[in-house]
Amino acid sequence: MNTRWDYLLIPSFVISFLLLAASQITFLQGSLYTDLGLGRLATSASAANYATLLNDEFYVNALLLTIRVSAIATACTLLMGFPVAYVIARMRSRWAMLMLAGVVVSSFVTIVIKVYGIIVIFSADGGLNKLMMALGLLDRPYTIIGNQTGVVIGLMQFTMGFGVLLLYSVVRTIPVSLEEAATVHGASRIRVFWRVILPLSLPGVIVGALMIFNMCMGAFTSAALLGGGRVFTLPVLIQRAVIIETKYGMGAALAAVLLVSVILINLISVFLLKRLRAARLVIA
Repeated sequence: MNTRWDYLLIPSFVISFLLLAASQITFLQGSLYTDLGLGRLATSASAANYATLLNDEFYVNALLLTIRVSAIATACTLLMGFPVAYVIARMRSRWAMLMLAGVVVSSFVTIVIKVYGIIVIFSADGGLNKLMMALGLLDRPYTIIGNQTGVVIGLMQFTMGFGVLLLYSVVRTIPVSLEEAATVHGASRIRVFWRVILPLSLPGVIVGALMIFNMCMGAFTSAALLGGGRVFTLPVLIQRAVIIETKYGMGAALAAVLLVSVILINLISVFLLKRLRAARLVIA
């Protein structure tokens, strides 16, 4: 009799689902009650919080800003992480495992330490600014604190290790023999990448992009520290509403909007991917 080891996943799945569902239901329920001040909520449910969010340009721009910086960070992470993952996956020496171990270890470092490391590197009197000014590339120190560039760099630092590991597993599924066959038939390295590697890895890359995008949409530390109180993404606004302003209803509404936005973007992406597969533009 074959043992169904997959049954062992059921308890962990049920517990994870209940924890996730309980937290989201709490937010969704709280978003239906307006704030009365000092942490008090109205006794009757209404959609006033959502009406405020949709009619206030500040909150709409915050949602668009969150999507924009998350999309940019996701694209940059993939562009920088894919070459690293490919090189590690195709190396045939012990350095490959050492480099992969380095990526894994870097993922264990807490994001707060990573962000403060970025702040030190890009500080006005930091080594990078001094080098750029010594080479004549900058007239004055450049700072990434308080602008969207810094937030994107922080999000990339947050997701890079995960992205490299995920892309590494994708590249490992592509047989090396296919690349060798294309090379034997006269294809250049660029053509091999464009016609062999990219089509075969594209479904995995798209799934990885969605996972990285979801992580960026919910990231708080990078936006809060590197944003310097000037870049208001939805996670930052949720923290301010709940912790600083004690507006629990508005904070719950912002969390619900963030959740629905992420779900819709993922559903649209999956739908487009299926259309591409149906049109035979993607090799599954």
